[in-house]
Amino acid sequence: MGASGIGGAAGTGDASGNGDAPELGVVIPALNEAETIAPVLERVRAHGLPIVVDDGSSDNTAEISRKLGAEVVSHVTNLGYDGALQSGFARADAIGCTYVITIDADGQLPTDLIPIYLEYLRDGVDMVVGVRDHVPRISERFFQFVARRLYGLRDPLCGMKGYNLRFFRELGHFDSYRSIGTELMLSIVRRKGRIAQVDVPTRPREGEARIGGSLKANYIIGRAAVLALVHHFTRS
Repeated sequence: MGASGIGGAAGTGDASGNGDAPELGVVIPALNEAETIAPVLERVRAHGLPIVVDDGSSDNTAEISRKLGAEVVSHVTNLGYDGALQSGFARADAIGCTYVITIDADGQLPTDLIPIYLEYLRDGVDMVVGVRDHVPRISERFFQFVARRLYGLRDPLCGMKGYNLRFFRELGHFDSYRSIGTELMLSIVRRKGRIAQVDVPTRPREGEARIGGSLKANYIIGRAAVLALVHHFTRS
């Protein structure tokens, strides 16, 4: 399992500072994932508290998640990936978690890496970024190129990341410009946070991706990459 680190000094999160609160919240955005979410939750809950954000599902994703012991945040209407993560991070903050790991509900990402991510976070790493073995879209590869050149990040759009939650508290939000889960990440990089990058093997997804078909997905990802560039050069 490959790993690399970039950034500055270690973070100051205290895993024992929240009393009876769970140390780790695992935030799982979910839209109509009733067919895939149960095995994900069964594996996740061995490592931390699953926090499922049911983002306007029309199936029984929320019901299944509650039955399996997850903390569930339900959106009446679909708010999108960034909106789901915002709600998940806010719930983790309210519960008193020290760390958050994000993972997808479709079973593509390996839950057995959660202990490795958590070990990095406990050791003072501020953020852990997964690096997938396969990136399907040309827009994602473009974003990879931009992020590697500007920040040394190999896969900014991997859905499996780990965070010291204090950075979310300090920024005040997860995302403010629909960046596909990258604003908080890039804020930590700009603040010279300590970052680890971990190789993440992925499994093929069954059915259409949550972000939509190829044209829609490439537009959304390309837009996020452009916004990352704009924010880099206007805030540097």
